[in-house]
Amino acid sequence: MTTENSWLLPEGIDELLPEQAGLLESLRRNLLDQCATWGYRYVIPPLVEFTDSLLVGLGADLDLVTCKFTDQMSGRMLGVRADITPQAARIDAHSLGDEGTTRLCYAGSTLQAVPQAIGVGRSPIQLGAELFGSASIDADAEVITLLLSLLESAGVEAAITLDIGHIGIYDALFSETTLAPDVERQVFDALQRKSAPDIARLVEGLAPEVATKLQQLAALHGSPEVLDRARTIFADEAVVQSALDDLEKVMNTVRSRFPGVSLYVDLTELRGFRYHTGLVFAVYLEGRGSAVAKGGRYDNIGAVFGRDRPATGFAIDLKALVEDSTQAQPDEVPIVAPRGDDPGLLAAISALRASGRTVAVDLGEGIEMVASQRLVLQEGEWVVEESS
Repeated sequence: MTTENSWLLPEGIDELLPEQAGLLESLRRNLLDQCATWGYRYVIPPLVEFTDSLLVGLGADLDLVTCKFTDQMSGRMLGVRADITPQAARIDAHSLGDEGTTRLCYAGSTLQAVPQAIGVGRSPIQLGAELFGSASIDADAEVITLLLSLLESAGVEAAITLDIGHIGIYDALFSETTLAPDVERQVFDALQRKSAPDIARLVEGLAPEVATKLQQLAALHGSPEVLDRARTIFADEAVVQSALDDLEKVMNTVRSRFPGVSLYVDLTELRGFRYHTGLVFAVYLEGRGSAVAKGGRYDNIGAVFGRDRPATGFAIDLKALVEDSTQAQPDEVPIVAPRGDDPGLLAAISALRASGRTVAVDLGEGIEMVASQRLVLQEGEWVVEESS
């Protein structure tokens, strides 16, 4: 057995070294604290669950990116979570079962069998917030406002674009067209990828009315004026008009609260795992090709756990966000203390650590620790002294 390259990590799997890990952890704590001030309670879902629970009712796309293995204790199939949102829905529906509005937040590692975008790793650290029990568009506005507030708190200086759409528009236009399941999947996939050649190919095989709807919808993305075009094109579609009203209300909220955020309307915004049912959104930062956060409404997930609750929320890729965050991290060089069992020395070290200072004990080993401050004994008292 060779040990050559035994230190290599699997493709798409990375590790964070001390400086980057410290920045990410500081960011995680900051954002979770912000969520708490909005009334979102922290939960820690398990890293693995039975696939019967983890994937039930969520469609094939999440199933395909979930890493699975057999539980040696039960013989049942386990899955490593690729997305924490469904777990939060299970907690709300089954573990908590609270009445009224429930707000939950979380942060944790995920694992994906294949990356979800070019240049993106397979092990995102996901931080998110979910709001259950409210079907109001005000709930959607709240989670988007919270998300943008978190980006502000993280000190993001890159230009921010909110890409916003509504799954209900696609569903309203194609739910009653009786497309064959494989054709419907192709239509959804072509819109999701914005693939003009595939859309053109599909149009040739569709009924004229359906083909026209597909062509019209595929062109509806761009500046906020897209809403006006959509209102005209689909003037007779009541469900579409209602969805456009919801989009306009949320966009007005964003304009009022975050005037520096650019808005991009995409009525074919179908990215992500296909459990969303209403308003959907993604956040992009200038210079980054993939979304740093995604979210939307997903009203049907809780039904498989016994409680069909309206829900909306978002998830942030912390590894991506930390690269654009300017959040200050304490740049404290540790105080170096000598090794020893002197009670006064140990008491001084404990007092400094209790006050929030970092104290590292010099273990010797022939290595001189570089420090700007040292703990030294002066006239029988241990004091912090600037190093020369």
